[in-house]
Amino acid sequence: MAWLQLHLATTEKHADAFQAALENLGACAVTLTDGADQPVFEPPPGTRPLWQNTIVSALFEADAELDLILTALQQQGLQADAHHHETLEDQVWERAWMDDFSPMRFGERLWIVPSWTDAPDPNGVNLKLDPGLAFGTGTHETTALCLEWLDGHALNGKTVLDFGCGSGVLAIAALLLGAGQTTGTDIDPQALIASEENARNNDVADRLDLFLPEQMPAEYRCDVLVANILAGPLVELAELLAGYCKPGAGLALSGILAEQTDDVRNAYSRWFDLTPTTQKGDWVRIDGVRKQP
Repeated sequence: MAWLQLHLATTEKHADAFQAALENLGACAVTLTDGADQPVFEPPPGTRPLWQNTIVSALFEADAELDLILTALQQQGLQADAHHHETLEDQVWERAWMDDFSPMRFGERLWIVPSWTDAPDPNGVNLKLDPGLAFGTGTHETTALCLEWLDGHALNGKTVLDFGCGSGVLAIAALLLGAGQTTGTDIDPQALIASEENARNNDVADRLDLFLPEQMPAEYRCDVLVANILAGPLVELAELLAGYCKPGAGLALSGILAEQTDDVRNAYSRWFDLTPTTQKGDWVRIDGVRKQP
C-alpha cells in the first residue's frame, strides 16, 4: 500500500490550526518539524514551543485528492507559504525511524549508542540513549561540543554539575567517564524524570543527584561544571554558576551562537581563566578554569 505525504510550510502561529484541519480532512498522521534549523531549548514547564518556521507533514491514503485537500485548507483561511507532496511506499515505519539513528562518537572514547544497535567499540565508553522528546541526545552541535570536552578531561573521582541537564546526557557521560558523585539540575520536572530514567538505563542512577534549581544545596561546590543552555541565561547566571565552582574547577558552557561569544566571555572572565573558544557550525563552547580567590 502506498501513501500520499503532504508537506506544508507555515509559522509557529498557524501550525496548530493546520494540524487540526488536516486531521479533520482524514490525515492518518500529522507531524510538526523544524523548517529552519532552529533548536528549541529548555521550554518552561507546561509549554509546547514550536519553531518560528514549521513544516506540517500529513500522511494520507494514496487515493486522497490533493487538490481537494488544499482547497479545503484555503476555505478555512489556511494558506501555506509553500507546499510539496510525495508518494511513499509502505514499509515498516518503526524500522525506518530507527535506521535514522546510529551510534555517534565524541572524542576518543565516548559513544552514544541507541538501544537497538550494538556498540561499535565494546572497549569504548558506551552511553545507551534513545532519541526522544527531551533535548540532548548528542545530535545537536551544542551537545556534541560538551560531550567532546568531557571526553577530553580527566574526570576520575571528580564531582560534576550538569546545569540545565535536560535528558541527563552530559551528567551520565561524565559518570561513565569516571566522575564521582554528579548532580543535575533543570527548571523542568520532566527533565529530571528523563535524566533519572536514562541514568538507570546506564547503571549510574545511584551516583546522580537531581534537583530543581531552588532545591540545590546552599553550600554545593563542584570540581567540574557543564551548562548547555542559552547565552542570555548564561550571562544572567554567571555569578551563581561561578559560586558553584571550587577554585581550579573546570567549566564548559554551550548553547551559545557564535555572535554571542563576547557577551558570554565578558560575563565569566571575572571568575574564570578562559581558553580560546571552540566552534562547531554556528555554535560555540566557552571553557576555562575557576580562578583562585
